[in-house]
Amino acid sequence: MTGSEMAQTSQSLADVDWNALLRPYKRPSALRGTFQLINTAVPLGLIWLAMLWSLQYGYWLTLLLAVPAALLFMRMFIFQHDCGHGAFFRSRRLNNIVGSVIGVMTLVPYDYWRRTHAIHHATSGNLDHRSFGDIDTLTVREYLGLPRSKQLLYRLYRHPLVLLVIGPAYQFIFKHRYPADLPRTWRREWASVHKTNLALLAVLVLMWSTVGLESFLLVQLPITLISGSIGVFLFYVQHQYEDTYWRFREAWNYYEAGLEGSSHFVLPKVLQWFTGNIGLHHVHHLSSQIPNYRLQRCLDENRALQNVTRLTLVESVKTLRMTLWDEDERRLVGFRDLGPIRQRLAARDGTPITATKPDAVPTLWR
Repeated sequence: MTGSEMAQTSQSLADVDWNALLRPYKRPSALRGTFQLINTAVPLGLIWLAMLWSLQYGYWLTLLLAVPAALLFMRMFIFQHDCGHGAFFRSRRLNNIVGSVIGVMTLVPYDYWRRTHAIHHATSGNLDHRSFGDIDTLTVREYLGLPRSKQLLYRLYRHPLVLLVIGPAYQFIFKHRYPADLPRTWRREWASVHKTNLALLAVLVLMWSTVGLESFLLVQLPITLISGSIGVFLFYVQHQYEDTYWRFREAWNYYEAGLEGSSHFVLPKVLQWFTGNIGLHHVHHLSSQIPNYRLQRCLDENRALQNVTRLTLVESVKTLRMTLWDEDERRLVGFRDLGPIRQRLAARDGTPITATKPDAVPTLWR
C-alpha cells in the first residue's frame, strides 16, 4: 500500500468499533490449546531423540534434523507468547504454568518476557517510548545528530549478521540469564529470571548424568540458535518495512499503530502452521487476547482487516536494508538513502542537523 492509500484506509476505519468487532474471537479453548501442545511437543521430542541417535553417524545428519526441530521449537514459543497474553487457555493459572515451563525450554523467563512484551504492545510505533521489546530504530535526524562513533555503532547493530545471528544468540543464551536493564523494582520478573536459571541448571545436571553434557549441547545448541534467528526475523519483518508506522506521542494512535505498523506476513501454509499464525500480526496487535488458532478466521471474516501491508518471503528479505525512519516522508529508509535526504534537510533548514527529540532517543544512542 502507498502512504496515501494507507491514510485513506485509516480515515475510513476511524469509526470502527474494534472491541466489538474482535470480541467474538477472544475465546481460548482448553481443548484446542492442549491439542496444539500435543501435536507440537510430541514430534519435537521424537526429533530431539533422533538427533541424539544421529550423533553416532555424522553431525551433518544432526544439523539436518535441527531445522524441523527449530521450527517446532519456534511454534512452542508462540504458545508461550499466547500464554503471556492470557490467550492460550481460559485459566490464568494454567497459562502461567504452561508459559513458565515452555520458558525454560526456550531460555526466555516467562514473567520477564511477559511484562516487557506487554510494553511493546502498549507503545509499538510510539517514537517517545522506544524501550523494552523493540528493535532500536532511530529517525534520520536522530542518526545524523549522533557523533560518528555512535553512528558506526548503530550501523553495526542494524547489520543483518548482528540482528539475525549474533544478536539472537546473545539475547537468548546470555542476556536472559541476567538482564541488567531490568529495573530492580520488578521483583516478580527478577524472580522469574532466577527460577528459570535454576531450572536450566537442573536440566543441565540431568543431561550431564544421562546423555552426557557434550551430546546434549551438540543437539540443543543448533535448535536454539536456528529458532532464535527465525524468531527475531519474524519479529523484525512484522514491524520494519517501508510504510510502517512511527509517530511521536501527540500523533500516536493505538489502533493505527496496530493496522499500519504491523504487517501481514504471508507465508506458505506449512510455515504459517510452524509459526502459529504470528504472521497475521496486525490482527494480533489489534487484540492480543485472540488465540493463535483463531487469528486466521478473524482475518477471513472481517474485510476491515484485509487492506493492510502484505509481505511475502521474498519481499521480507528486502526490508533488512531499511534502518532509519524518515519523519518528513513517513517511511523507513536505508543508509544508502542518506545522501539525498541530508541534502534535502540542509537545503530546507539551513541549520546543523540534531536529533528532533533527544529525550525520545533510546539511551544507548544518546
